[in-house]
Amino acid sequence: MTQIKFGTDGWRAIIAQEYTVDNVKRVSEATSHWMAKKNMSSVVIGHDTRFAGRLFAETAASVFGNFGIKVYFADDFVTTPMISLACVKLKADMGVVITASHNPPSYNGYKLKSAYGGPTIPKDIAEVEALIPDTPLGKLKSVSELKAAGILEYVDLEQMYVDHVKANFDLELIEKSEIAIAYDAMYGAGQRVLPRILPNAHLLHCDNNPSFMGQAPEPIHRNLTEMSELMKNDFKLAFGLANDGDADRIGLYDSDGNFVDSHHILLLLLYYMVEYKKLTGKVVVTFSVTDKMLKLAEMYGLEVEVTKIGFKYIAEIMITEDVLVGGEESGGLAIKGHIPERDGIWIGLTILEFMAATNKTLEQLIKELYDKVGSFKFDRDDLHLTDAKKHAIINKCASGEITRIGNREVTLTEDVDGFKFFMGDEWLLVRPSGTEPVLRVYAQAANMDDVRALLDDAHKALQEGL
Repeated sequence: MTQIKFGTDGWRAIIAQEYTVDNVKRVSEATSHWMAKKNMSSVVIGHDTRFAGRLFAETAASVFGNFGIKVYFADDFVTTPMISLACVKLKADMGVVITASHNPPSYNGYKLKSAYGGPTIPKDIAEVEALIPDTPLGKLKSVSELKAAGILEYVDLEQMYVDHVKANFDLELIEKSEIAIAYDAMYGAGQRVLPRILPNAHLLHCDNNPSFMGQAPEPIHRNLTEMSELMKNDFKLAFGLANDGDADRIGLYDSDGNFVDSHHILLLLLYYMVEYKKLTGKVVVTFSVTDKMLKLAEMYGLEVEVTKIGFKYIAEIMITEDVLVGGEESGGLAIKGHIPERDGIWIGLTILEFMAATNKTLEQLIKELYDKVGSFKFDRDDLHLTDAKKHAIINKCASGEITRIGNREVTLTEDVDGFKFFMGDEWLLVRPSGTEPVLRVYAQAANMDDVRALLDDAHKALQEGL
């Protein structure tokens, strides 16, 4: 049988190749055995809008139910944060989300959540992995049989989430501000809940299409050109929000159709939480986040911790410490006052509330940030390379061969997770993806022309001689 390994955020594989009913059974059995060892007795299970999500979710439910574990089952597609929130609200021991998040449509996946309402920590994931059997279970009781036996219960997680939003945001203030909003669900699980919260939003791709029109539902600029053009051409629209397939990641656009990346969103969140909400706490960011975040945190006198890439490392800190803002470059962000989970809708509403409370545009708020920490731009290239070439590049970085990138001299190298090369006010990060067969190359510079030049020079420097 296929060896199953959890990556940066869950197990992911191509549907009908490695991602099969039998392999979902194997992972669910391992999780059930692990839960039994920990004296756990209940699990929340749901799926997003991907192909066969319901089938795989019911397969997982059947395994857990056959081990006598109480199953709270979402009867329709849900976002990942809904599962995490439900773990807290229902006092469930674990959560399972059938999702491949932002991966291409041919993928599905399996995320584990814990009772505190966030990703299961790496140590526990490793323990579950070690229990995955070589062969799947045979015939199992069906979901309907488990329901009849009282082991499985259907729950409305979407309503639970909407009620939680209404209790924590000033939706009346947002409505009165008359900020014109556009929303792109990218055919993902946010397509129904966001219009319930913001009924006047202009909607894009809010229909159920498991093919995602052939595009990975990752909310980055190159995948959101329709949103960008809409914002440019509709002079009324002032706030463009996009979420990935399971709605735990965020992409934003200003009124001119400019993409507002996660680095800027993190800075906005910290600015709002400290200067307007008067809150304090630790700032936790992954290795790929802008150094401007450290600068702003230091201005506020806040402690900063930099983790490996993957939100699970941030969540592990959030469950034991007082974290104000946490996040990663890829759009997974979290704040104090919510669950220790990235939540693209929650973060979007926070920025929208910031705009409504200050009566300022995104552009104005970002300008205020630049006055504090200096302006910058960021971009990322995903290089689809053979494993041999990818490993050769990583070995080249590890050996210290990268001393110049174009005409820039590398003055400092850090290797918390991948290799980050500093060149004056610019930096470049090289790292293999934990969820896809790609090499990611990240760059920050003063403007987009300089970012592009740095990335192009990096491609040459990294692959030269290989």
